[in-house]
Parts: sequence; C-alpha cells; structure tokens
Amino acid sequence: METQDIKPWYKQFYPWFLICIPLSSFIVGGIVISYATDGSDSLVIDDYYKEGKTINSRLDKIQAAKELEIKTLFNIDDGIISVEFISGLPSTLEALKLDFFHVTQEEKDFHVLLSADANGIYRASTDADYQGKWRVRLTPLDEAWKVQQNVNLPARSPIKLEP
Repeated sequence: METQDIKPWYKQFYPWFLICIPLSSFIVGGIVISYATDGSDSLVIDDYYKEGKTINSRLDKIQAAKELEIKTLFNIDDGIISVEFISGLPSTLEALKLDFFHVTQEEKDFHVLLSADANGIYRASTDADYQGKWRVRLTPLDEAWKVQQNVNLPARSPIKLEP
C-alpha cells in the first residue's frame, strides 16, 4: 500500500477560501459602519411636527414677499454683492440679510448684511468662495418676508430674485 502525502490544513486552498468569505464581510461591514457614523447626520430630523410648523411659517414669509411685490436684481462682481429692488423697495431702507446655502456642503454656508446706499441699492463685500450652486435667501432683519432662489455663481448678468 502506498501512503498518500497529506498536507496540513493550513497549506491547502479551501480552508483559506472558506475563511476569507466571512472575513471579507466583516471588513466591508466595518467600512459601511464607519461611513454611517462619520458625524454628518444633518439630514435627520428629530421633531417632524416642529419642522412642519417651521415650513408653514416659511411659506407665510414667501407669501408676504409676494403681497409686497418684492422683485430684485442680485449680482456678485469681484466679491462685491449688490441687490437692487425692481419693485417692493422697503421704505425704511433698513439692512437686509443675504444667506448663501451651498446645495451639498453645509460647511460652505455663509451670510452677509447688506446696507442701502443713497440710490437704494444694497451692497456688501465678501471674501467667501461663492462659486458653485447655491440657494440664496434675502430677508429683512426682522424676517417679515423672504425671497429665495437657487442660483449658479458666478453669473454673467444680474439674477432676478422674486418670491
């Protein structure tokens, strides 16, 4: 009788193949868990009722801007922001707040305070990187009305903002 040369288990292919299948699933699971817990949970809303009431109040502010017939021309040129009212110019020429919300990167969001000059054109300057797609929101300081719109910056001509 011949004796077969039997290799120990750790020198054979199939035990390692069978070990790699569950091991690879643990590695992939760990990667998925690390992506899920990286701290960017800003899309999750805890209190849906409160959020719904907030959305309704935002819609009221847009409606107020429609009733005041607010229409503006918005422009950024070399970091100088200007907003010129076509209609609905506030009588007091109080300062306005212009918020920039980046559509994908929350850390790029910024806002500026605009003040009116003698001609009623609101101006401010910024050092922020404003290139890309933004949601722009224009409100007075008391937030009685709101005008917002998605814009791509820089733009070649002034952008019309209306509710």
